[in-house]
Amino acid sequence: MGLPKRRHSKTRKRKRRTHWKLSTPSLTKCSHCGQPKTPHSVCPHCGFYAGREVVRIEEEL
Repeated sequence: MGLPKRRHSKTRKRKRRTHWKLSTPSLTKCSHCGQPKTPHSVCPHCGFYAGREVVRIEEEL
């Protein structure tokens, strides 16, 4: 296995890591309540998925 002969500088390391960043999750509009949600997942606001209720959400009093 190859090993570096000399130390890599901080700048060189940071240049390599500039592309390691998080991307924002894509959001779609819920077809039932209109709130933003991630695609292919149950809506956290109303509990609907693909036009039917999958999870019953308790409303806050």
